[in-house]
Amino acid sequence: MNNKVPNLYEAYQGIFRIGAAVSTKTIRSEGNFIAQHYNSITAENQMKFEEIHPEEERYTFEAADEIMDFAMQNGIAVRGHTMVWHNQTSDWIFEGPSGGVASKEMVLLRMQEHIRTVAGRYKGKVYAWDVVNEAIEDKADLVMRNTKWLEILGEDYIRHAFEAAHEADPNALLFYNDYNETEPVKRDKIYHLVRSLKEKGVPIHGIGMQGHWNIYGPSLDEIRQAIELYASLDLELHITELDLSMFQFEDRRTDLLVPTEQMVELQDQRYEDIFRLFKEYRKVITSVTFWGAADNYTWLDNFPVRGRKNWPFLFDGDLQPKQAFWRVIG
Repeated sequence: MNNKVPNLYEAYQGIFRIGAAVSTKTIRSEGNFIAQHYNSITAENQMKFEEIHPEEERYTFEAADEIMDFAMQNGIAVRGHTMVWHNQTSDWIFEGPSGGVASKEMVLLRMQEHIRTVAGRYKGKVYAWDVVNEAIEDKADLVMRNTKWLEILGEDYIRHAFEAAHEADPNALLFYNDYNETEPVKRDKIYHLVRSLKEKGVPIHGIGMQGHWNIYGPSLDEIRQAIELYASLDLELHITELDLSMFQFEDRRTDLLVPTEQMVELQDQRYEDIFRLFKEYRKVITSVTFWGAADNYTWLDNFPVRGRKNWPFLFDGDLQPKQAFWRVIG
């Protein structure tokens, strides 16, 4: 590894933490690289419900513990992800003892027990949790996403989740996390949800803006407007899952083996502009996490087009800094 490369997180010391989503696989294969450049990590999948609690009486903490140990050994902060989500949630939580749908009381108790157990295990080690993930609907005519959580527990499931997390670890910062968070209709729905939680006295400390963007959009103005609106709630903001796809979402082409020069230039400029904007809001943005560490692995290699390579980060597939890296630390 080229030791002359400056540490990414050190360029932002005193401004905000710089994080990466990791797995047991990536910390084993590139742990030194991750520790060199990132001072915060998030488990990409291995702290999600179905990974950590596959059966009612069985928790599988081995992978999450390994990630926590790596963080502790390297002095890296940990964001916990995620307690309550409609995806990657074990089916058993919604099933009654004799088949059919579980009662509201049973699902609520199971949810609270799960949150207390997981947050309690990592109390004092995980400094922030994405407690509820993606509860808002993208479609304009609906507010809440229609999930089993909503169907069985009603909108109050969000309040109960935050209260259980706070009870388990009163010092952890608790976040509501969502994507398309700059799109005006969804942005306003997120704002109203979080404002109503605050007005009810729910222990919520921040909004996670996922930041699954691309080299063409959203515009800087849209990002700025979202930051301004969310910051008006007097909460911390974390950019939680940042990546800049080389493709617009609708673009389904599969012919590129490397990005074009134009794509690379757009990404370089966009990363520079976005980080300049984040620095403007350093009083409210306290953490920026990439949803991966380098271009050798990204979930975008399979989404929305299976098997298509993408190049969304500051480091290339060989863990070397791209031009965008130098623009971001400049």
